[in-house]
Amino acid sequence: MPKEFEIRREVVLPASPEDVFAAVTSGTGAWMFPKEKVAAVGGSDAEDDAVTAWEPPHRFEVRVDGEDGWFNALEYVIEARDGGTAVLRYVHSGVMSDEDWDGQYDGARLHTDFYLHTLGQYLRYFTGRPAAFADVQGPAASRTPDGFGTLLRALGATATTAVGDRLRLELPGTAPLDAVVDYRTEHFLGLRTDGGLYRFFGRNAFGAPVGLTLHLFEGDTDAEKAGRAWQHWLDGLYPAETAG
Repeated sequence: MPKEFEIRREVVLPASPEDVFAAVTSGTGAWMFPKEKVAAVGGSDAEDDAVTAWEPPHRFEVRVDGEDGWFNALEYVIEARDGGTAVLRYVHSGVMSDEDWDGQYDGARLHTDFYLHTLGQYLRYFTGRPAAFADVQGPAASRTPDGFGTLLRALGATATTAVGDRLRLELPGTAPLDAVVDYRTEHFLGLRTDGGLYRFFGRNAFGAPVGLTLHLFEGDTDAEKAGRAWQHWLDGLYPAETAG
């Protein structure tokens, strides 16, 4: 039987409540995946009828309901703090299948930490800049226990690579990228350059292929072209699939 879950986080962000509110409602792909821009509850220009609270710049809630009691809800409560910062109280609740519920919950809470960290990086370094986004998924062969390790080694990361270290990324057909490590855990790696945020996901730990997202803030960036280059690089790290 499906089972409810709830993930709560409280983070301090280096921005005003107005900038935080804009970031979590704009849907541009600046720190997570793109989605339709949302507007006030019941507003004539509302694009998302799942919005259940809209109180700029302090509260935003969205909820989607489905059959048999299924739902997925996000709540953002934002308050100003001293020094031009804001505290975000975030709640993600919903229903998951009881099949490997613990594994699904573990994956969701770890992804939440990474997404909220990325939000902080966006607000600190790229607030207000247009975002180009690409989502790149690894092949099925990357599901193996060492799938993420293969990706990390190709990036030049080692067991001792830590936040603050620098890596140089070289992909065929693209200019080299000098990046600083801004996030490092067992299953996730975050890199930041002067022009973007590069997020790497070891989803093989949760039964899925590895993946990466590009959040690029240079005005002339072709996200589709960048995504193709990274896809070619990622596919080349793993054995080619053969017909069964």
